[in-house]
Amino acid sequence: MRQPPQHRIAVDAIKAWRITEVIVMVILLLLVIASFIVGHFFDWALWIPFTALAVWGVLAYLMIFLIPVVRWRRWRYEVFDQEIYVQHGILIVSRTLVPMIRVQHVDTKQGPILKRFNLSNLTVSTAATIHEIPALPQEEAAALRDQISELARVDEDDV
Repeated sequence: MRQPPQHRIAVDAIKAWRITEVIVMVILLLLVIASFIVGHFFDWALWIPFTALAVWGVLAYLMIFLIPVVRWRRWRYEVFDQEIYVQHGILIVSRTLVPMIRVQHVDTKQGPILKRFNLSNLTVSTAATIHEIPALPQEEAAALRDQISELARVDEDDV
């Protein structure tokens, strides 16, 4: 069996993912608060909004504190001359090999939260799928994009 890839994504990915989840959880909290208001006007049983609040609390803990750390630990990648090796997953760990000969184009993208931490996502497109390596340092993502592009071009010329 092949060894896991060696390269990790940036540690700041944890912070970026946490900020994203805080935004999502604030929106969900507003919905929970709305359930209290609606419940008051429609005479719902009090257990309904309190259950929603309890579920929100558990979900907030998992999504903000636990999952980003586990997600970071599992994300790994490695670029070889003939393939890109990516590992990710939380409960189910996926290991994917992307042959260089199948690579059609490579992009980097950066949203406002990633930009704050000088991170970029690298996407590798093939005819069938798009593979993403998230939260790489900006310079590393650009260098990796250029390296994969060059390796994919060399493979096409050899065929």
